[in-house]
Amino acid sequence: QVQLVESGGGSVQAGGSLRLSCVASGSSFHVYHMGWFRQVPGNEREGVASISVRGATTYADSVKGRFTISKDNAKNTLYLEMNSLKPEDTAIYYCAADPFPKGPTSWAVSENYRNWGQGTQVTVSS
Repeated sequence: QVQLVESGGGSVQAGGSLRLSCVASGSSFHVYHMGWFRQVPGNEREGVASISVRGATTYADSVKGRFTISKDNAKNTLYLEMNSLKPEDTAIYYCAADPFPKGPTSWAVSENYRNWGQGTQVTVSS
């Protein structure tokens, strides 16, 4: 099991930027497929981006070109750089990890991840 703790959320105006971090502990970070999800109350959890063990990245169409996922294995940390933020990006953002690799569609399915952080709120005002 790996424990995940997110940070970096906050309130910004549209067009602004935020960088989310997710620190992992309790297990070997580098062997996990990692993902960022977001959720608005009343809606399902949505896949935002993922990164494989080897560093291959995938993104939801809604964030392509604006968000960048990355990781630092030496620091056991996952990042999500968010630029050109829009009000519709407002949500609670969650970090997720799973020991099994993910395909081009399965990466975005929340049920495919076994480990989750507590979430961090991102609010974008117009």
